[in-house]
Amino acid sequence: MSVKSKLTLAISLLVMLFLTLDVILNDYSTRVNLRSEAEASMTRLAKQVAETIDQNGRLRAAYEQEMTARLHLSARAAASLLPENLKEIDRAAIRAAANAVKTDSLSILAASEEGLEVIGSSNEQLIGSLENEAADKLQVPVRTLAVQEAEGEVQQESAFVVMWPAGSGEEDGARQEIRAYLAKAGRDYVVSVGINNDDTLELLEKSEPRQLIDDLLAGQRDLMEIAVLDPGSFTEAGAMEVNAGTDAFMGTAAIQYGRFTPGNKLIDQADVAAAAAGKMVFRSAVMDGKSILKGYIGFEEPYPLVVSLVMDEAFLFENLNQQRMNRILISGALLVLVVMASYIISGWLIRPVHSILSKVNDVADGQFDTVLEVRSSDEMGQLAQQVNAMSKNLAVYTNKLQSAFEENRTMKEYLQSFINHTSDAIHVEQTDGTIVQVNQAFEMMFGWTAEEAIGARLQLVPEQYSREEQQALDEIAAGKLLPARETVRQRKDGNWMNVSVTTSPIRDNKGIIRAYASITRDMTSRYKMDELLRRSEKLNTVGQLAAGVAHEIRNPLTTLRGFLQLQQQTQKLNVGHVDLMLSELDRINLIVSEFLILAKPQASKFELKDVRYVLGDVVSLLDSQAHLCNVVFNTDFTQEECEIACEENQLKQVFINVLKNAIEAMPRGGEVNIVVEKRKRDTIAVSITDQGVGIPEEMIPKLGDPFVTGKETGTGLGIMVSQRIIQSHQGTMDITSKVDVGTTVVITLPAVTE
Repeated sequence: MSVKSKLTLAISLLVMLFLTLDVILNDYSTRVNLRSEAEASMTRLAKQVAETIDQNGRLRAAYEQEMTARLHLSARAAASLLPENLKEIDRAAIRAAANAVKTDSLSILAASEEGLEVIGSSNEQLIGSLENEAADKLQVPVRTLAVQEAEGEVQQESAFVVMWPAGSGEEDGARQEIRAYLAKAGRDYVVSVGINNDDTLELLEKSEPRQLIDDLLAGQRDLMEIAVLDPGSFTEAGAMEVNAGTDAFMGTAAIQYGRFTPGNKLIDQADVAAAAAGKMVFRSAVMDGKSILKGYIGFEEPYPLVVSLVMDEAFLFENLNQQRMNRILISGALLVLVVMASYIISGWLIRPVHSILSKVNDVADGQFDTVLEVRSSDEMGQLAQQVNAMSKNLAVYTNKLQSAFEENRTMKEYLQSFINHTSDAIHVEQTDGTIVQVNQAFEMMFGWTAEEAIGARLQLVPEQYSREEQQALDEIAAGKLLPARETVRQRKDGNWMNVSVTTSPIRDNKGIIRAYASITRDMTSRYKMDELLRRSEKLNTVGQLAAGVAHEIRNPLTTLRGFLQLQQQTQKLNVGHVDLMLSELDRINLIVSEFLILAKPQASKFELKDVRYVLGDVVSLLDSQAHLCNVVFNTDFTQEECEIACEENQLKQVFINVLKNAIEAMPRGGEVNIVVEKRKRDTIAVSITDQGVGIPEEMIPKLGDPFVTGKETGTGLGIMVSQRIIQSHQGTMDITSKVDVGTTVVITLPAVTE
């Protein structure tokens, strides 16, 4: 699909989405508005019904008050015109009294066995009829008059009752009159006057809520029911226990006016109770298969009542479907126009893109010379300028890449030639041991061809050295740089060879090790040369030891000579000196025996000794010679035990060499400070400091080499032998010196712990 089609489709889909949302939102808002209008209309109708009930009640109350007063006056006037004795009353007297008071009917009623009977009337049709209802109502006030008359305490002259007709439409014409009954004290009959109220009742019926409800139902086809409900009777238990017929509630105490079709009992009761509490209730329901809107509106005046209204939602929303279809048609037409317009506009917008695409295709084919024509300064024009600049830069970068490619190719060939022609075997293996690259030297050294090696896992490391190789790889993985290590490798034929191996990691761009590169050098020839050198060194060591024997024997001989001279001068035999002289002779014998180690090595016997006592014996041994040379030994030994594992005579040999060197370094005499201390980490330090001529700084690193000495007649073998002895005791020997200041020798030995 082209960009033009995609752009047209995107715009069309977006517009279609907006039009669909518009139809949906308009439909929803119309429904909400229609529902709100319906609820407002139902509220207005309910208020109109309530106001009609109030007005009708006021009219009836005024009419009843007026008629009651009029009838009362007519009845009293008629009674005043009639004789007090029933027997004296005839038809003429009745007609005369009726004409005088201008009433429609005047009747005389007397008590009979069946009730209150009309015995005379201006309307002959009423004669002989019974007025039991009036009798019942007159019974109490007449009885009260009789009691008062018997007791002589008459408080009122008559008992008065008004009887209103049940309503229009009755077959009994007499019942269309408003009748009043007057029983006077002292009379044995009751006077009844009647006024015809057909016209008045017709006027009142027109103003009744029932007529208004019928008119509203006839005038609005969407209005299905209107009912005026008594909330007290409606919500009582059992008030809804009626049949399912549409006229089930007609005439019940719960319904005062109108018609009400019951639904769910509990819901209807709850809605009426809520409306009676002052809340307007509207809800959708289904009645006789129709979707309806029910409303309940409560009023406190003229008395507590609830107006129930039912509207048919089909009529309420009958125009909504037509409006929806019209909007859909309009939206469809707009969508077609938008598709056509967007297709044209898209073609106009992407026209510069075709030129840019053509230029990009030329660049992709390696043609950088064509230049786009920039016709506008908008984004398309800027894009064309950038494409021209990109083409120019690509031309430059392509030339550079070609040059770099040639350089890389040359360098690759150079490196490949170097790898293939070097005498060291080079191979690259993955972390799982699979070999991926070897050079020619590898084939010659190990015996495998490149075809055999690449892709295989070769047994290059003997099993005895596999743990050592794994440790080396672990250290490399931990980031350590390992120097070349001498080890053993295995050839294809199974023979071992001594090699020097350098292993380096190969990492990816995330720093993860993916392979190892190893450079292997055959060390067989070198090991043969080393063996020859060791033999030569052994012969050289024999010569050095011969000179060392002479040197070491000279020290105890000097001590013997000093003691003999001292005894010669004193002419006395000192037993202590004799013991020391014998000890020195034994030491000479031991030194001679020890320097035969090359011919017949002797095992050293290490024992636990306290360094303070060993050094003390040496100081006592050399003290006489020190006095002859005007040298004083200053000792500072720690009070802590300083036990070490040592060969006592060898350790004495070291101390004698160091102290003799200190004495010989001070030809004019001086002090030698000897300090023994126990340091941390379980080490014992012996520090010997002289005030001699010192040692040049450049000579200090060479001390210990044979024949390196600052003495004219020295051989340098004393320090060499002393260093080897200290090393065999797992200790160190450090020498510091300054010319014309002195020299300090610090010997550190490991202390024995529990």
